[in-house]
Amino acid sequence: MNEWISWLIRRRFLALVLGMGLLGLAGCQTTAELAALPTRAVAAVAPAGMVLIDGVPATWTPLPEHTPDPATNFNRLDPAGATPLPSVTPIFPSRTPRPPTATPTIAVPTRDPAEPYVAIIPTLPPTDALGPSKMGLHVIRNNDPNIMEFVRRGQPAVIKAVDDLGFLADVKEASPWTVTVGRIEVQGGPYYETDPEQSARDFVADQLESYRANPAVDYWEGYNEPDPNMNNMPWYARFEAERVRVMAQHGLRAAIGGFATGVPEYDEFALFVPAIAVAKEHRGILTLHEYGAPDMTYLYGDPLPGLPTYPDRGSLTFRYRWFYRDFLEPAGLVIPLVISEAGIDGIIGNRPGPDGLGWADFQDYWVQQGWGPDGTQSFINQLAWYDVGTRQDGYVIGFTIFTAGGFGYWKNYDINPILPQLADYVAGQR
Repeated sequence: MNEWISWLIRRRFLALVLGMGLLGLAGCQTTAELAALPTRAVAAVAPAGMVLIDGVPATWTPLPEHTPDPATNFNRLDPAGATPLPSVTPIFPSRTPRPPTATPTIAVPTRDPAEPYVAIIPTLPPTDALGPSKMGLHVIRNNDPNIMEFVRRGQPAVIKAVDDLGFLADVKEASPWTVTVGRIEVQGGPYYETDPEQSARDFVADQLESYRANPAVDYWEGYNEPDPNMNNMPWYARFEAERVRVMAQHGLRAAIGGFATGVPEYDEFALFVPAIAVAKEHRGILTLHEYGAPDMTYLYGDPLPGLPTYPDRGSLTFRYRWFYRDFLEPAGLVIPLVISEAGIDGIIGNRPGPDGLGWADFQDYWVQQGWGPDGTQSFINQLAWYDVGTRQDGYVIGFTIFTAGGFGYWKNYDINPILPQLADYVAGQR
């Protein structure tokens, strides 16, 4: 998440402009090619009105390319499980929060603030076509035995770790098919005034020792939640493309993008597509973040500025469908996607509901809205709704709930207290 979120829901009323050059981008990858394992049929649920996509595998899992050697992982935690302290000194994973007065209120044109917000609780009819859950964990530090217990019981689609990376070797041992995403916190950047290719080479060189020390990481993210805007998106696309190429030279795979909730804008993403083409060539993935507040369905079904309304897309959650359906699928550039942060973030401006930040602040409100009998179940019901939606899209590897191992500013986002219930849900979807 990023404090620099005053732009979070800013709307730019621009016409849809797709360069014909997109159709000439190299490479063609169908979602069928992404399926490494057969889909497992389960009893799952789908929101009413949500259109199911036929012929798309529900889960994409890359084949492992190596067996992690614990002896080369200098940050590895022993034994397989949680330890009292993280393997590295934890650094705040996203931002030092701004004072509330620094974030201006941004109008949302599709909502009338005079009308009270009433949550739309979806009806979830049963279906057996979606495959196992795509819910995973974002982990700031591995400080609770229930983190590894979640992995052992749930065999999750994806786990993401920030800085505290050593335990991912234990994740691979306990759940070999779990996809792992790692990120190393950096201070500052991107530096748009520099040469993008040289900046990318310097970025990889600075982190290469850590990459080599943690072979259990499948994909490495770069900068966290950049917002390049129209002026700087060409620079950022070149930076990410070069980062992919340089990492490939070292036998590593990149997760590009790392965009925050509500960005990039529709026309900005068009300028990022060249980086997608390079990532596809080198077996990279795309990552981005999706949050809602006061619940995860807020602004679901709302259009982006100047575009038609679709019932199964949103401007916050399921925003990624605009990018895939309108850009990547027509151009034959579908690459796997991880929503590497997901959940509740009350920092969203001009929203309804009570004051609050993380999920723990909204529990009473959700019960009043009818999401569930208590705060925990209300949150899990929202995550289940999001899970069902992502399982319709075969290119989605999974999403990671922000956050396990929360501390300090992130305490009200911390999901450690409900990890057993989350494990129950994920295990129950297999």
